[in-house]
Amino acid sequence: MMRILKIWMMVFLPTLAMAQDRWQQRVEYKMEIEMDAEANRFTGVQELKYFNNSPDTLDRVYYHLYFNAFQPGSMMDVRSRTLPDPDRRVKDRIYHLDEEEIGFHHIQSLKQDGKKLDYTIDGTIMIVYLRKPILPGATTVFDMTFDSQVPLQIRRTGRDNSEGVRLSMAQWYPKMAEYDRSGWHTHPYIAREFYAPWGDFDVKISIDSAYTVAATGLLQNAGQIGKGYSDATPSSSRLTYHFKADNVHDFVWAADQDYAHDIVQMREGLVFHYFYQKDTLVDTWKGMQTYIKKAMPFIEEHFGAYGYSSYSVIQGGDGGMEYPMATLITGHRNLGSLVGVTIHEMMHSWYQMMMATNESYYAWMDEGFTTYASNLTMDYLFNPNYPKMNPHAANMRGYRRLVESGAEEPLTTHSDMFSTNAAYSTAAYSKGAITVRQLEYIVGTENLQAGLLQYYKQWRFKHPDMLDFQKVIEKQSDIELDWYFDFWVKTTKTIDYSINQVYAQDRKTHIQLERIGEMPMPVDIKVTTQSGDEKWYHISLGLMRGAKPIAKGAEQLTNWPWVYPYYSFEIDMPLSEIAKIEVDPYQYTADMNTENNVYPLKSSTVELKGVIQE
Repeated sequence: MMRILKIWMMVFLPTLAMAQDRWQQRVEYKMEIEMDAEANRFTGVQELKYFNNSPDTLDRVYYHLYFNAFQPGSMMDVRSRTLPDPDRRVKDRIYHLDEEEIGFHHIQSLKQDGKKLDYTIDGTIMIVYLRKPILPGATTVFDMTFDSQVPLQIRRTGRDNSEGVRLSMAQWYPKMAEYDRSGWHTHPYIAREFYAPWGDFDVKISIDSAYTVAATGLLQNAGQIGKGYSDATPSSSRLTYHFKADNVHDFVWAADQDYAHDIVQMREGLVFHYFYQKDTLVDTWKGMQTYIKKAMPFIEEHFGAYGYSSYSVIQGGDGGMEYPMATLITGHRNLGSLVGVTIHEMMHSWYQMMMATNESYYAWMDEGFTTYASNLTMDYLFNPNYPKMNPHAANMRGYRRLVESGAEEPLTTHSDMFSTNAAYSTAAYSKGAITVRQLEYIVGTENLQAGLLQYYKQWRFKHPDMLDFQKVIEKQSDIELDWYFDFWVKTTKTIDYSINQVYAQDRKTHIQLERIGEMPMPVDIKVTTQSGDEKWYHISLGLMRGAKPIAKGAEQLTNWPWVYPYYSFEIDMPLSEIAKIEVDPYQYTADMNTENNVYPLKSSTVELKGVIQE
C-alpha cells in the first residue's frame, strides 16, 4: 500500500503543484512606427503574438485605444466635466479640442494568422471577433496596421506639453487588454489606471533626425544613432531607433529636438539615462542625479534589487507618470521637488512595473506602497536626523481630512468609480501608504521589512493581489491579518483609542483605555516617569492569534477582545512617579484624535472621564 501511495505522490503531486501555480497571459509585440512629427501623426505596423496560458477558450479579444479618449464627448471628457473636483490638468480642455488637436487611432487592417477579422470600436475599447478561437495553451498572431494622431498634451500622453516637450508618447499604441482568472479587463479609459499582460517589445521608431528619442528598453542600434547613446554622428535626415524590452507590460517613448542626454553608471549592470531640455535647469538636473545615485543602494536594500539593466528619467508628460524602465516627469522644478518626483516614479518600478497588480482595483497597492517607500527614501536623503519617527505624517493628515469631510470611500472602490478625485487620490496615495505604516505597528519593523523583500522576491512579474501580499506578511510574522484588511480596506471604519481613566490605588496606577473608533487595533503604551525612564506595554488583539516581537523590558499584556470597548490594566508604580502616559506615541496608526491619547491632557478641549490623583 505504501509503495502505491509513493508512486501516486511522485506522479500526481507535481501536476497538482503546477495546477495551483498562477497562470497569466503573455504577449510579444513587434512594432514599426513612421512618425511625421510636423503633422503630429504616425503610421504603425504591429505584429502581436498572443499566448493563451489560461484554461479557457477565447472567442474574442479586446484592445485599448487610449488616444480615442482625447475627443470631445469621450467618456474621459464627460467624466471630467461632471466631477465636482476635476483634475486641474483636464477640466474641460478635451471638450474644446479642434480636429487638429484631438487624438485617435484609425485601424486600417487587422488579421489573425493571416485571416481578416471583424471588430467594433466603443470609445477606447476595440472588440475583436475571432475567426478561430484561441484554445487553452495555444498561440496566435495578430497583424495590424493603423494610423494615429497625437493629441495635444492634456493627461499623460500627447504633444507640446506645458514645458515645450514635443512628444510624450504614453498609451500610444493599440494595446491588448488583460485576461486573467477574473476574465477580461476592458474598462474604458477615463484617465486613471492600467492593467496589461506581461511580454516582450521590439519597437522601431522612424523620425526626423533632429529629434532625440528616449524610451522603455535598450537601444539596439546606438552606433547608428549618436544622440548621447554613442559617439556616432547621424548622416541621414531620418533615424530609426530600435528598442527592445523583455518582460514588461507597457512601452513609453518621448522625443524632442532639444534633449540633453546624460548617462550615469549606478552600479555594475545598471545605467540610468537622463533626458531633459538643454534650456531647463541644467544644474538642478545634474544635482538630482547625485541624489538618485545615493538613493539606489538604500532602495535595493529595503525593497529588492531592480530587475532590469536600464532606467530612463525623461522630461515630458504633465507631472510624473511611471512606465516600465522609464518615467515621464515635468522638469521645471526646484531640486527637492525634482528629486521627490523622480524617487516616487522610480519606486513605481517596484510597486507596479515589476509587480503589475490590477491597479484599477488595487491602486492603493501601487500608489500607496510607492508612497510609503518614497517617504522612507526621501527621509533617508534629506533628514539629517534620519531615521525620523514618522515620515508619513502628511499622509496621515490628508487621510484624516478626507474622513472628516465625509467623502471617504472604501479602498475596494474601482479607481474609475470614486465620486471625487480627492477621495480617489487620498485613498490610493495616503491611505495606501498608511496601510503599510500600520502593518509595521502590527507585526513589527523587522517582520515588515523582511516581508516586503519576500513579497517582492516571490511575486514580481506575477500580478499579485491583496491576498497574496497578506499571506506573505502573515507567514513572515506568524500573525493573522484578515481582520486588518477586512476593516481597513473593505470599510471606512476609523481608529480612535483614548485614555479613559487614570487613578491611583494601593501605590499602583490603574489605567483604563477606550476604543472609540469602530476599527480595532493592537495598542502600544509608553509610560514616562518623572526621572525620564520609559516603560512600554503592548496589547495584542485576540484576532491576531499572535503578537509582534517587543523590545527587551517591555511587557506583553493580555489580549484585548475586539468587541470590548474598554480595557483596564495596572502598573506597579505610584501615579505620583508618572510624568506621562501615551497611546501610540510615534503615531504609527491613523488614530482620528491624538489629543485623547495622552495623560496628562495635551489640550483643555479633551477631558479624561476619570482621573483620580493619589
